Amino acid sequence: MKKKRDYTAFNSNLIRRPIKRCVWLFLLPTFAAFCIGFLYPFAKGLFLSFCKYITTRNWQWVGIDNYIKAIKDPSFLHAFWYTALFAIVSLIFINLLAFMIAYALTQGIKGSNLFRTVFFMPNLIGGIVLGYIWSLIFDGILTKFGTSLLLETKYGFWGLIILMCWQQVGYMMIIYIAGLQSVPESLHEAAKIDGASKWQTLIHVTLPNMMPSITICTFLTLTNSFKLFDQNLALTDGRPFQMVNGQTIKTTEMLALNIVNSFNENLTNRGVGQAKAVIFFVLVAAIGLIQLRATRSKEVQQ
Repeated sequence: MKKKRDYTAFNSNLIRRPIKRCVWLFLLPTFAAFCIGFLYPFAKGLFLSFCKYITTRNWQWVGIDNYIKAIKDPSFLHAFWYTALFAIVSLIFINLLAFMIAYALTQGIKGSNLFRTVFFMPNLIGGIVLGYIWSLIFDGILTKFGTSLLLETKYGFWGLIILMCWQQVGYMMIIYIAGLQSVPESLHEAAKIDGASKWQTLIHVTLPNMMPSITICTFLTLTNSFKLFDQNLALTDGRPFQMVNGQTIKTTEMLALNIVNSFNENLTNRGVGQAKAVIFFVLVAAIGLIQLRATRSKEVQQ
C-alpha cells in the first residue's frame, strides 16, 4: 500500500523559517529594478525641476523660478485648458458609446463574439500609426471643402475625438461587458417580477451594480486623455498656429506634447520643461484620485 503524504509537514516552522529568511533575496531583483527604473528617475526629475540645466550633470539651482515661468507660459496654459476640454468630451463620448455597444452585445444577438473582436481590434494599433492613417482620411475629406485638418482648430479637436473614440471604445466595451455579466440574474428577475421596465431595470439595478466597471473605465479614459501624446503628434503636431500676447502657440497642442516641445526647444534651460512635467504629474494624479473617490463612493455591495 502507498503511504499517504503528510502535507502538514510542508507548513511546519522548520520548512517555512528558511523561506522567510530568503524572502528578501527573491524580492531584491524586482525592488532594484523599481528603484532604478522609477524611483531614481522620478527623484532626479523632481530635483532638476528646481534647476537651470542643459545636461543632467551641469545644473544650477534656481528654486521655483522654473515653475513661475511654466505657469506664466501662454502655450502651457492653453494646452491645459485644451486638454481639459478634450478629456471631458472624450470621457462622455467614449464611455457612452462603449456602454451602448456592450449593452447591445449582451442581449443575445447572433455573432456577438465576432463584433467584440472587431470593435476591440483598433486598440491593438499603435497611436502613431493611427494618427497618420486618420490624418490622411480627414484631409481627403476636408480638401473637398477647401480646408485641412491643420488649418482650423475645430477640425483638429474633433479629429482627435474621433480618433480616440475609434481606438478606445473597444477596450472600454470589454470592461463594460464584464460588468454587465457580473450583475446577478436574480436581481433582473426580481425587477421583472415587480413590473419594472427595461429602462427602470437599467437605471436602478444594472448601473448601480456595475459601478466598479464604470470606475475603471472613467479612470482610464480620463488619464489616457490627459496623457495623450503620440496621436496628437501624428495627427496635428499641435497645428495650426495662433498669436497670443505676442507669442506663437499651437492651438491643438495638448499637455504632453507641450512638455516635450518645451523640453526640446529651450536648449538654454530645460528646467522649465521639467517643471511642467512635475506639474503635469501632480495634476493627473490629483484628478485620478478625486475621480476614484467620487465613483467608488457610489459602488454597492452585492
